[in-house]
Amino acid sequence: MICRLLLACSLLLTDFPKLEAQTSQDYSQLWNDLLVLSHDSLEGRKTATIGSKKAQNYISSRYQQIGLETIGNKFSHHFTPSRFSLNTDTATNLIGYLPGSSDQIILITAHYDHLGIKNGQIYNGADDNASGVSIILFLAQYFIKAKPTHSLLFVAYDAEELGLLGAKAFIKDPPVDLERIILNINLDMVSRSSNNQIYACGVYHYPLLGPYLSAVDHKGPVQLLLGHDEPESGKHDWTYSSDHGPFHRRGVPFLYFGVEDHADYHRSSDTVDKIDQEFFFDVARLILESAIRLDKGMRFSGSNNDK
Repeated sequence: MICRLLLACSLLLTDFPKLEAQTSQDYSQLWNDLLVLSHDSLEGRKTATIGSKKAQNYISSRYQQIGLETIGNKFSHHFTPSRFSLNTDTATNLIGYLPGSSDQIILITAHYDHLGIKNGQIYNGADDNASGVSIILFLAQYFIKAKPTHSLLFVAYDAEELGLLGAKAFIKDPPVDLERIILNINLDMVSRSSNNQIYACGVYHYPLLGPYLSAVDHKGPVQLLLGHDEPESGKHDWTYSSDHGPFHRRGVPFLYFGVEDHADYHRSSDTVDKIDQEFFFDVARLILESAIRLDKGMRFSGSNNDK
């Protein structure tokens, strides 16, 4: 296991630069990304389908439009999930890179695949997880204009629904040295909640992450809660429930932002018309400020010793 020690940084909770105002155009683009990725024409984005390829093309075009760099000569990184019988040989992770002042990397992730078509019904996966991918594009758009302290790697994973295979493939054949990755911010289902709540999971395992979230100066309607990571809390433990799980097993600190399951989870009714735009935009703002605080304030020391 890769062992890392998170170090406290005194500057971060006091002299924090104000969040630059996002424009209406930024939010219009965020909503448009959600509409495109959850549209019927993508046929539910099931791994190794035509709909998945359409999603890949769109996300790659957005990476290029934003100005992210490739790792190698393209955003697409193929892998073969050999345990499953797919229509093609490969699944595809989409990776965009933004160099910062430090060579250390904060990994910002969301899976773009979903369940495809079942019994003639399209499973659009608007919340799960067109919402998460749309917000990582929103974050990339911000940081391309405000150079980050850490280097940022934006990854849209494939085959999460098949068992976190995209994240596992990333670790098995990493496009960058895993020792450079000091934190994983993972987004999965972040666009709807009947009680206006979103959870940040991971602080139980990495307590020094807590003050960064507590310091978020958030005045919107969404309530940020910590939890779903303590085994004996009585709540469903999300520690390994999404693409951050394989990184946690390697000792990489993580924060996973997500809502609790709703009635449309993994149903064809998970459609964009169920999403409250005000909630979605406020979550995007909240996650953005959290990411800025983490980037500006955190310092890590790492050990290169595997156990």
